[in-house]
Amino acid sequence: MSQLARETKVKDLLEKQKFNQKELSEMTDPQIEYFHWLYFEDSVYDYM
Repeated sequence: MSQLARETKVKDLLEKQKFNQKELSEMTDPQIEYFHWLYFEDSVYDYM
C-alpha cells in the first residue's frame, strides 16, 4: 500500500474514533486495510 493510501485510511479510522494514533501506528498495512474495509466499505448485504 502506498504511503498516501495508508495515511488516508488512518485518517478515516481516527475520525471514526475506533482506534487511537498509537494503535494505528503499530498496525501493519493489511490490518489497516482490513479495518478500513470493515468500517467504510458498503456491502450488498447492508441494504437487505
